[in-house]
Amino acid sequence: MTLSNALKTLFNPLSKENPVIVQVLGICSALAVTAKLEPAVVMTISVTAVLAMANVLISLMRKTIPSSIRIIVQLVVVAALVVIVDQVLKAWNYEVSKQLSVFIGLIITNCIIMGRLEAFALNNKPWPSFLDGVGNGLGYGIILIIVAFFRELLGSGTLFGYQVVPQWWYDHGYMNNGMMILPPMALITVACIIWFHRSRNKDLQE
Repeated sequence: MTLSNALKTLFNPLSKENPVIVQVLGICSALAVTAKLEPAVVMTISVTAVLAMANVLISLMRKTIPSSIRIIVQLVVVAALVVIVDQVLKAWNYEVSKQLSVFIGLIITNCIIMGRLEAFALNNKPWPSFLDGVGNGLGYGIILIIVAFFRELLGSGTLFGYQVVPQWWYDHGYMNNGMMILPPMALITVACIIWFHRSRNKDLQE
């Protein structure tokens, strides 16, 4: 694999092939875990770790997996990795684990992960598959973090739970926008990111 191909595999999912705003995958968790920055960052790390390792494992087994049961094998591999991530998260940060609730478990059925296993890992060697997993995980995570940044800042006046809006703003009449922490505003924020991204990338416009 050439250096240019490696860089393309790693960085293209951050923008022109972003799984959320270009391929419109993983929207459900993007709406559900972005009311605060901390859960969004943890979800990003979790999905990236699972996707990168799952890609590598499936790539290593790609020549031995019967086509008729490949989806089952992929689900077993992803489920095992998700269980490990879930247990590590509970041991490392139980409060965030509770905030993410079932969404860590639902990584198993994340369409980004299953899509990359089918489209890339089954047809490529481990190193390119690892880069593809990291790139798509970070591409997914960038959108989560951007959405969470604006939702927490405008909805709660905090970032990572720390107050960033000066108290004197509130003393002079400023109020947090409570709508920002509601799920519909996550969808609207993602839509605004898609609009901005496509306005800057004319080749993505239909």
